[in-house]
Amino acid sequence: MPSSSADTDLRPTALVPVTSAGIDRAAARLRAGGLVAFPTETVYGLGADATSDEAVAALYAAKGRPRFNPLIIHVAHLQAALHYGVFNADALKLAHAFWPGPLTLVVPVRGERISLLARAGLDTVALRVPGVDVARALIAAAGVPVAAPSANRSGALSPTSARDVMAELDGRIDMVLDGKPSAIGLESSIVALRGGVAELLRPGAVALEDLRRIVPVHVPAAAAGDVHPSAPGQLKSHYAPRAGLRLHATSLRPGEVGLDFGGVLAGAARDLSPSGNLAEAAAHLFRALRDLDASGAQVIAMAPVPEHGLGLAINDRLARAAAPRDS
Repeated sequence: MPSSSADTDLRPTALVPVTSAGIDRAAARLRAGGLVAFPTETVYGLGADATSDEAVAALYAAKGRPRFNPLIIHVAHLQAALHYGVFNADALKLAHAFWPGPLTLVVPVRGERISLLARAGLDTVALRVPGVDVARALIAAAGVPVAAPSANRSGALSPTSARDVMAELDGRIDMVLDGKPSAIGLESSIVALRGGVAELLRPGAVALEDLRRIVPVHVPAAAAGDVHPSAPGQLKSHYAPRAGLRLHATSLRPGEVGLDFGGVLAGAARDLSPSGNLAEAAAHLFRALRDLDASGAQVIAMAPVPEHGLGLAINDRLARAAAPRDS
């Protein structure tokens, strides 16, 4: 439930415009242990003070999130990240290349300030410097690292607008900063730096090819579907619509609604990118799934998406969305 407040005009979930006053108000809620959703370039995040076990517990409760699934900790800049994590040479190279931006680095934790609950009991911490000014301004104003998974119920489609957040969490959180829709619309890539090896734990908005231009990145065979994840976003069943999802569809079956890519699925209701642009498809993915799900369709038929560039991340999300719920 939303935390109590002396702010008398705070509704069960307040929708607050992105202004200097709005950011200050949201920062005050975070410092007080409240839950604040805010825009990033990837998706909207649900923020809590990452140093407070109580605030993190409230975040897990609002999302209905399994507590063994660790959280990404958002900070305002690299120097702040160095206070909470131990960065080797490869981690620093990746941070300098892609921060601020849609890359999360899992590194050994430094000190005990980050909540053990936020780390799911691990001796590592997942850190990111978000790529939009609003998010960094909020974190800087709050003066604390901010644990921020996607601002949705656990396992559901990730939100790319304030409207999406309100549809999922109205009455369960304190505030939503109402900014622009997320430009990328796909979660961050997650790379773990441990034991002298860089491993891609979750494909995302930074393509594997781009990561490998900076440092050698290994893709472990068992990166997805861990029973006890070592990083966020590794649950096998995740990002799921209520409707069934049939992948690699080349034609529609009776009763299905089609989601196309590149104009190959005749009769599809939506096309992620008629021109076959993977960046455009990534930006539209969660919105399209959410809208088709809201149409009442029983099954969404998804056209094939190439397995290169951002297609790797898109197919990862689609595979998790299509996985059986009891897996």
